[in-house]
This record gives sequence, structure tokens and C-alpha cells, in this order.
Amino acid sequence: MGWYFRRSLGLGPFRLNLSKSGLGWSVGGRGFRTGVDARGRRTTQASIPGTGVGYRKVGSRGSRGSRGCLFALGAVALLALGAVGVGVAVAAGVIA
Repeated sequence: MGWYFRRSLGLGPFRLNLSKSGLGWSVGGRGFRTGVDARGRRTTQASIPGTGVGYRKVGSRGSRGSRGCLFALGAVALLALGAVGVGVAVAAGVIA
């Protein structure tokens, strides 16, 4: 059995996932979610909320061009989240 690391940050229906393998993202809500995992594979999940029953399909990796675009999207999202965090800290008076 190996060690794993996974953190998730949600912003409405959008979710950034950070793991040992890298950064992934997904979009969706309760019962359905689609996105790209840290290895560049497309994922689609559907479930019956509250039951633990669901289906997950993991597709093949995208082309290198699309992976580069996804990395850029993730980087922009992280920068935006950092800017929002700084703005909240300034508004709260934590940062002068």
C-alpha cells in the first residue's frame, strides 16, 4: 500500500485538484462531473447522490497541445484565486 496526496479547491461548480501527479480540474455538480485529471486523461463521473453508487469513465490522454492549454488554464485559475485571497485579506485589514 502506498502513500497518496490529494487536495481539492472548489469554486462553485469548478474544482481544482492537486495530487502527487500534478494539477487537474473538473466542472459539474452533485451527481455529475467531467474534467481532466493530473495525467491529462478526460474523466466523466455520474452518481446517485447519497448512495455511494456511481459510474466513472476515464478516457485517453489528450494531445500535447491540449495538455499545455489545460496547464495554462490551471495556472490562470490559481493566480486568480491568489488575487481573490489577497483582496479578501486587504479588505479584512490583515494586510495593510
